[in-house]
Amino acid sequence: MLSLKERFDLLERDLTARPLRITVHQDLPFAILRYDPDEEWKTRREARLLAARLVVHSKEAVTISLAELLWDAIDKSEGLDAVVQLERERGFESAQEQVTTYLSDTDWLPLPGLLADRMKALDPKRHIVFLMRAGSMAPAIYQMSKLLEEMHGRTKVPAILFYPGTIEGDSGLRFMGCQDRVSPSSYRVKIYS
Repeated sequence: MLSLKERFDLLERDLTARPLRITVHQDLPFAILRYDPDEEWKTRREARLLAARLVVHSKEAVTISLAELLWDAIDKSEGLDAVVQLERERGFESAQEQVTTYLSDTDWLPLPGLLADRMKALDPKRHIVFLMRAGSMAPAIYQMSKLLEEMHGRTKVPAILFYPGTIEGDSGLRFMGCQDRVSPSSYRVKIYS
């Protein structure tokens, strides 16, 4: 297993190669950089440093916070007070399920649409999206594998999902290291692990 620094070095080489070497599928220009959940602050620091180095290669890293998208969806749906009230009346699981509905149901604000809207104005030749704060979706608000599947064909802008998780078996990932989370058999994207 590579160290976090080695994963960032490999990612940087692939991001600065011509053509980029981060993607497996052209219509899904995503990759995952996995890090241990307790390396959150170190990962954010390394991501900022990588963004600064990419400028030399005429690339601009644009950070999109999944936590910010989550809170936007809650605010624009029924608001935080409604979620808090639901948790008081019916418990955490019900409140979490409601937030999942906000992010999944087309009657609300599906997460893939929010992300695609944020990426719409970006130039795939110049910009690289850093998807940060995936841990905000824990323990089971929204699965990252589902997000990547639903982003298929929705953007040409290369994006790196910074994924807090542990390695499961030979190639699986376990989100936040939660033992009750089923590891998808494949993310269909390149994983820096």
